[in-house]
Amino acid sequence: MVGLTGGIGSGKSTVSAALAARGAVIVDADAITRDLQQPGRPVLLAIAERFGSHVLQADGSLNRPALAQIVFSDSAALADLNGIVHPAVRKEIAARMAAEADTDHVVVLDVPLLVESKDPGFNRTAGTIVVDTPEDVAVERLMTYRGFSEADARSRIANQASREQRLAAADFVVHNGGTIEELNSQFDDLWTWIRSLSAVN
Repeated sequence: MVGLTGGIGSGKSTVSAALAARGAVIVDADAITRDLQQPGRPVLLAIAERFGSHVLQADGSLNRPALAQIVFSDSAALADLNGIVHPAVRKEIAARMAAEADTDHVVVLDVPLLVESKDPGFNRTAGTIVVDTPEDVAVERLMTYRGFSEADARSRIANQASREQRLAAADFVVHNGGTIEELNSQFDDLWTWIRSLSAVN
């Protein structure tokens, strides 16, 4: 079991997909969060109760931009949101990790806030992969591909661990400040490193 993390706009999802293509089981915290926030689920009901019905779309789904506008400019509101979402996500991650405990699968714990998290379960991995991207590159990607303003992109990045903090926690660094070809060229070495961990552990 290895951890995978990287800041917003780092390209972590591309690395995760490449590992899945090589046979890894991906436990994706973002995907779990989205699933837990589906209409009718307790997490979404609690979010609506705390932040009001205006954070819901007409069909009852979460209005993510509306919620983001509230919490990313209000640290107390963000703490309240995390208090609703994070325990439920941690519980589901723990269940999926437990289901893989007796297998010989490579399990990748894909968590954007892996470095920031204090969850002891996240520290039981055999190693941590960090997808490293210069801030200006990440900002450009967020503006180009996700429609962020530069100010919003930099604000989101500032709310996460710093690049230096993530690199300090890394056992393997995937450099993603260049082309997709340069990124792809690192995957064989990454997979070899992961397999070497299973030989040791």
